[in-house]
Amino acid sequence: MKKSAVVLSLVFLCMAVSSTAYAQYGRHGQVSPPPQHAQYGQMYLFGHAGFFSPNDDDPTYGGGGLGGYDTGASFDMGLGSRVSSILAIEGAWGWMYADRGPDEVQVMPLTFGLRLIIPNPIIEPYIGAGVGMYFADIDEPGLHESDTTFGGYVSVGLDAWLNPRLALNLEGKYHFAEPDFNGIEVDVSGWTFGMGLRFVF
Repeated sequence: MKKSAVVLSLVFLCMAVSSTAYAQYGRHGQVSPPPQHAQYGQMYLFGHAGFFSPNDDDPTYGGGGLGGYDTGASFDMGLGSRVSSILAIEGAWGWMYADRGPDEVQVMPLTFGLRLIIPNPIIEPYIGAGVGMYFADIDEPGLHESDTTFGGYVSVGLDAWLNPRLALNLEGKYHFAEPDFNGIEVDVSGWTFGMGLRFVF
């Protein structure tokens, strides 16, 4: 319930800011120039620290989800490019961790994706999606294995620009991945919620 409330709050906030941005940049059919941080070809670095909320699907014999695992930690970092005022491409590497007593799971995604942005001088909401390789490790009784699998993510977030080169960033991202640990498929999907910075150079 708490997970859903956080996600819905972030989505509604982005929708509210989006409507304000459209009103500002689309009055009377006129198109204003993009803000200074939304120029074609701009490269940027970003990073987040936050928490990982694993799925609560029940574990089953021979597979299942991460039901019973507590919320853990996460971080990511990456490099991107603003290819237009409304579109960015980026690659990222991250780490997600959760535990359930002595049991532990770690996932390290290496992903490539797109962000669709509503340009604004101060607050820029966005949605994104991407795919990549997920390096996972699990440590449970009778199961201490590692696997690499293909997965993906969807994201929603916003940048609050402090100046033309630096923004405070809030982001929620849901990762989809189901590695095979020695014949046992485990769904390690879940939400990451992070706060970080985006630096344009």
